[in-house]
Amino acid sequence: MERIVVGVDGSEVGAEALRWSVEEARVHGATVVAVLAWSYLAQVGDAVAGGFTPEYSEQDAAASLAAAVHSAVGDDPGVTIEQTTVCDLPARALLEQAASADLLVVGSRGRGGFRGLLLGSVSQQCVHHSPCPVVVVHPASKPSP
Repeated sequence: MERIVVGVDGSEVGAEALRWSVEEARVHGATVVAVLAWSYLAQVGDAVAGGFTPEYSEQDAAASLAAAVHSAVGDDPGVTIEQTTVCDLPARALLEQAASADLLVVGSRGRGGFRGLLLGSVSQQCVHHSPCPVVVVHPASKPSP
């Protein structure tokens, strides 16, 4: 295994998917490719904490990805992590990156029911259309008090 592509979106489950990918890369000596898909209507990061920002750019997306990677795995994760931002729909961006990957890793936000049906699921689209194996990382369960 040489290349693991992982979707990173700034969420906790995205961070869990990245951490899982880093551990898998350590075992196999692979490179991790962290991919953040964004669009002008789907902005990620601190620049948009208050809502839509018309000036949001590729640089903002790259800064958001760098912050998400650092927050999830720190400064020295022990493997090479390439960071890629793509202005596109998340599933399409990940599937395109997966064309040259050995493994695709995505997080599952768990949007079930009507909302999941209406919006579609990035993880579901990746599982059905990926040219390589897919791992779907689910949110860690929180211990009961």
